[in-house]
Order: sequence, then C-alpha cells, then structure tokens
Amino acid sequence: MGLLEMLGMGGEARQERRTEGDTRTVRKIVRRLESLDPDRARYLASFAYILGRVAMADREVTADEDAEMEHIVADVGGLGGELAVLVVQIAKSQAMLFGGTEDYLVTREFARVATLDQKRQLMSCLFAVAAADGVVAVVEENEIARIATELKLPRGEMIAAKEPYAAKLETILNKPGS
Repeated sequence: MGLLEMLGMGGEARQERRTEGDTRTVRKIVRRLESLDPDRARYLASFAYILGRVAMADREVTADEDAEMEHIVADVGGLGGELAVLVVQIAKSQAMLFGGTEDYLVTREFARVATLDQKRQLMSCLFAVAAADGVVAVVEENEIARIATELKLPRGEMIAAKEPYAAKLETILNKPGS
C-alpha cells in the first residue's frame, strides 16, 4: 500500500471523495439556479444560449470566448462565478446538441421577453464575445446579423453595437493596406 492510499488520498478513496465533493458543488449551484425567479432564469438561459450561438458560429469556442461569456453572464445576471460558468456551459451544450431549430426558437423567446434596451445590450455582448479572441470572424458577424433580424432590430442597432469592434472585424483586417 502506497503512502497516498494509507492517507486516504489515492485510488478509490480519492475518487469517491472528489465525486462526492463535485456532487455537493453541483447541487449547491442547482439550488441557486432554482432560487432565481423563473422569468429571470428563462431570460438568463436564453441570453447565454444566444451568446453561445455566436461563439460557436466558427465551430470553435476559444478559452477567451468562454471567459468572456462567463464574465458577461455573471455581470448581466448578477451571478457568482461558479453559477455563471454553469449557465454558460449548459447553454453551450444545448446549442451544440440542438442548434439549428433551437437557435431560432430560443432567440424568438428572448425577443418576446426582452426590452429594447436588453436587446441592445445583447447585441453589444455578442460582439464582445466574437471579439474576445482578437478577431470578429465574418461567420460570427453574419450570425450576429441573423440574430438581430430574429430580434426584429433595425439594422442601425447592429451597426451601433459593431462600431466599438470595427478594428477587430475580419473584413477590415483582411483589406489591402490595413
């Protein structure tokens, strides 16, 4: 028997303790989510899902995009870090599994419950996620345009949200002389 096993830190004992601890953490987070007002939880879930749509538009979610989404969800939702991470991970998983038709349905639900200011905030956050890795790819910009259309936002709203990120637009970065 090795030293770590004698101290209860190796093999099965270590794995059982880690799983038990993980379960406590997950249960605590789930209880926090359940304690949110259902309308607020629905709003945050759809908000996070739409962020994930943009992050996955180029079929790769970078660590920077993940961190930006977690930061945004924590800030917008008034959530702690662990809870924001969970919300983002669940939203990304759902988007990966059910994308396509769910994309439109979730965005339509968001459009139904969000105010104009909340839609504007989302647009700005979408560009922040897309730019997190240093470049707003054309495919990400196109996805944001699709979302703006689904939200029934005037084109000027998307242009206003895009303006602070103009220097990171792939279309600008790849122009001759830029």
